[in-house]
Amino acid sequence: MINDQIDPITFEVVRNGLDSMVDEMAITVMRTAYSGVVRDALDYSTAFCAADGQVIAQGLTIMLHLGSFPAAINSVLTKFDNRIKPGDVFILNDPYTSGGIHLPDVYIIKPIFATDSLRGFVGVVAHQADIGGLVPGSNSTESTDIYQEGLRIPTSKLYDAGEPNEAVFDFIATNVRLPIQVRGDMRSQLAACDIGERAVLELIDRYGADNLSEYFDTLLDYSEQRARSEIKALPDGTFKFEDFIDADNIKEGPVRIAVKIKIDGDEIFVDLNGSSPQVPAGINSPIPFTRAAIYGAVRLIMDPDIPNAAGYHRPIHISVPEGTVVNPVHPAPVAARGITGFRTMDAVLGALAQAMPDRVPADGEGGNTLISIGGTRSDGSPYALVDFFGGARGGGPKSDGSEGVSHPASNLAGSPVEILEVENPIVVDEYALIQDSGGAGKFRGAQSYVKQITNIGGKATLQLRSDKRKFPPYGLQGGSSGSPSMNILNPGHEEKILPTLAQVELPSNGVIRHKMAGGGGWGNPIERDPSRVLDDVIDDRVSIQAAKSEYGVVISEGENKIDRNATKMLRSKMQKQTKFQQ
Repeated sequence: MINDQIDPITFEVVRNGLDSMVDEMAITVMRTAYSGVVRDALDYSTAFCAADGQVIAQGLTIMLHLGSFPAAINSVLTKFDNRIKPGDVFILNDPYTSGGIHLPDVYIIKPIFATDSLRGFVGVVAHQADIGGLVPGSNSTESTDIYQEGLRIPTSKLYDAGEPNEAVFDFIATNVRLPIQVRGDMRSQLAACDIGERAVLELIDRYGADNLSEYFDTLLDYSEQRARSEIKALPDGTFKFEDFIDADNIKEGPVRIAVKIKIDGDEIFVDLNGSSPQVPAGINSPIPFTRAAIYGAVRLIMDPDIPNAAGYHRPIHISVPEGTVVNPVHPAPVAARGITGFRTMDAVLGALAQAMPDRVPADGEGGNTLISIGGTRSDGSPYALVDFFGGARGGGPKSDGSEGVSHPASNLAGSPVEILEVENPIVVDEYALIQDSGGAGKFRGAQSYVKQITNIGGKATLQLRSDKRKFPPYGLQGGSSGSPSMNILNPGHEEKILPTLAQVELPSNGVIRHKMAGGGGWGNPIERDPSRVLDDVIDDRVSIQAAKSEYGVVISEGENKIDRNATKMLRSKMQKQTKFQQ
C-alpha cells in the first residue's frame, strides 16, 4: 500500500536523484577502470539497496547483474550480522557461499550509516579481466567443477572501519594473471561506492534519514503497484516454451531450458521444471543469475517508466528445481553461465510472446559472443584479451531488428578494434556485417557480424563462448529464423570447424573467424513494404536473389528498381503456396 502522506513532488525528486546517483557511479567506473572488459565493454553494474538488501535504484548497465544484488547483500547481512560498521567495505564473488554469479564478477559493497544506523548499501559488480583458473580471462567452458575456475572469494571485509585488509588484496593479486588491471578495477569500484555514499548522505541531510526511508519504501510499493497493473492487463492463461543451448562440447548437450508461465490476475508464475540437469561444463547458471534473467524478461514487456526498484519482483513468482542447469548445486562449474542466462530470458520471452504477440520481438543472436585469447607477450608479461561482441536483435512488431545493440540482458558495448590491438598481440583482420544473415519478415531480423582475429604473439589459449548453430534465432508470427553461428579455426588454410563452446590452442599466426547468428524475422516476409526491401538491397543488407526468394520482391539487376507487376504476381503465387502448405 502506497503511503498517501508522501509528497509526490519530493517523491519524484528523490527517485530521480537516486537514478542520477547510480548512473554517476557507473560513469565513474567507466572513466577510471583499468581493463578493457570493464572500461570499454562496460561489463559492470551499479546499484543502491535498502538496509534489507532490496534494490531501490540501479544504473543503466547490465540487467543480469542487478537482479542478483539482493542475494549478495543478504550474504553480508547474514555473515556479519551486528558486525557491520561505518567504513566497512565488503567483497565477494562465490556463487555457493556468497550470492555471487560467477567468479570473474566481483562485488564490492559499502554500507551507508547515518544517525548511528545502517541506512542502505551502495555496490558495484564488475567483471574482472582475470580471476585465475584454467584459462586466461577465467571464462572456461571446459571446467568440470568450480575449483578449476579461479579464486573464490567468500563474503569478506575488504576494509574494516576504514582500514584496508591488505591480506585480502594480497590474496587476490597473487592468484590472478593480471594483478595490476584487477586491483585497478577494484579501486575504480571503490571510488564509485564512495560517490554513491556521498550522494545518499546528501539526500539524508536534506530530507532526514527516517523520512527518506519512507520514500524508499514508497518506491518499492509504487514499482510493485505499477507492475501489477501491467500484468493484470495481460490475458490469463498458461504458456509454455522451450529453448536450447547447443552445448556441443559435452555429451550431455544440447541443454534444454523449459519454461511454463501462468498469468493469473495481477501475478505471474514462472516454472523452469523440465530444464536440463546441471552439466560438467562451465555453463550452469547460479540461482541469483537465473532469477535476474526471469525478472528482466518480464520487465521488458512493462512500461519502461516503472522504477527499477525491486518492488516489481513481488508479483513474479519463480520456481526453479535444484540440480538443474538453471539452479546448480556445489561444485558445478559456472564460469560461462552468461549463455544460460541469455537463453533463460529468451525462453521466457518466447512464452510471453504467446500471451502478447504484438509486444514481443523475435529471437536475437543469443547474447554476446565471448572470445578470450591469452598467453604471454615477448617480454614474458601475461595478457588476457576478453572480447565481447554481439548485437543482432530480432525483428519486432513495429520495427526491424537493430545491429550493434546488445542483447537486452547484457547492454554491453563493443571494444574498439584499435584498443584491442594496442593492448594485446593480435590483429583484427575483419569486423563486418554479413549479407542475407537476418531472418526475413515483415520486420527483418538484424544482420549478423563476422569477426576474424590473428594471433601475432606466441602460442596462446583460445576460449570461445558462442551459440545458436543447431538452434538458430527463432522468428515469430511467420518470420524466418536468423542465420546460424559458425567458428572457423585458420580459415582457408587447414581450416577446422570448432564447436560453439570451445577451448583450444591458438598457435602463433593462428586465426579464429567467428560468424555470429543473425536475428529472427517478425511477421510474414511477403507483407514487407517492397520499398524497404529495395532499400535493404541498395544497402547490401539483402541480396537481389534473397529479395526475390524470401520477400517476393523482383528487383531489376543493375538498375535497383522494383518490377511492380512481377512482384505482385510472385507474391500472389507465394501466398497461395503458403496456404496450400498449411
